[in-house]
Amino acid sequence: MKKVFIDGSAGTTGLRIYERLSRRDDVELLKISEEKRKDVAARKQMLDSADVAFLCLPDDAAREAVALVENPDTVIIDASTAHRTLPDWAYGFPELSAAHEAKLLQSKRIANPGCHASGFIALVYPLIEAGVLEKDVLLTCHSITGYSGGGKKMIAEYESETKSVLLGAPRQYGLTQQHKHLKEMSAITGLSVAPIFCPIVSDFYSGMTVTVPVFAEQLGVGVKELKALYADKYNGKIVKYAEGVDDNGFISGAALSGKDGMRVTVAGNDERIVLIAAYDNLGKGASGAAIECMNIAIGAERTKGLVL
Repeated sequence: MKKVFIDGSAGTTGLRIYERLSRRDDVELLKISEEKRKDVAARKQMLDSADVAFLCLPDDAAREAVALVENPDTVIIDASTAHRTLPDWAYGFPELSAAHEAKLLQSKRIANPGCHASGFIALVYPLIEAGVLEKDVLLTCHSITGYSGGGKKMIAEYESETKSVLLGAPRQYGLTQQHKHLKEMSAITGLSVAPIFCPIVSDFYSGMTVTVPVFAEQLGVGVKELKALYADKYNGKIVKYAEGVDDNGFISGAALSGKDGMRVTVAGNDERIVLIAAYDNLGKGASGAAIECMNIAIGAERTKGLVL
């Protein structure tokens, strides 16, 4: 039985990981008392005692937690932004390539992907890899997410009985084009220029749809070829190509709410094409991806504990 510690279990992602693992019979959750959850010595003891430690912390706190670990066998899965582009950390999206999966299998340091970034990277990485897109291509991405992606404070705002009427409509943010996922989106795909990124939060709890529009002339291939490329790339149990994820021409941001999988699809025509990834910001976009990474790291069935 593997010992698991969640540093930052009071946050949205930490709570979801705790709930998932508490139902499993192959892990033992190491618990720290409320009064000691910020005690450095107590946290260090837990981190060094764990076979797997999840860091559900702000970036600086995650870096500090990593520095505390002395046990060379402790696998750290960091849900923060802090380590996602560092070369000595494995990027926790094994479906991207055999090399990504091999690195994840061998590493004791795993960076969990960002929610918005997961969809963009799933769509763009295969096209860069196949030479269909050049690394200096100029792209735009828009992503709509449920409000749970904003954490406890935003959840409380949306679920308040006295919430502002403005919260009843979609809200675009990241207006300065300095979103924290941009660095990850560029580094993992290999793009030399970050995309124009337009994230939108809306009045539903969880789910996410990421869209990258492209002109066919940017690619040199049409819709049929793109569909074949994605179908060949993504045919596993968690990430799959789907021949349309719409409902009578509409795609809901909540289409995969409560699920841990991702569906990639292609729409449009041979002039203007839209690449779409649908998933749950709390699933493949956060805790579901973290559990998948843990399963791989400890040799468990990859889909164990996931809802697909």
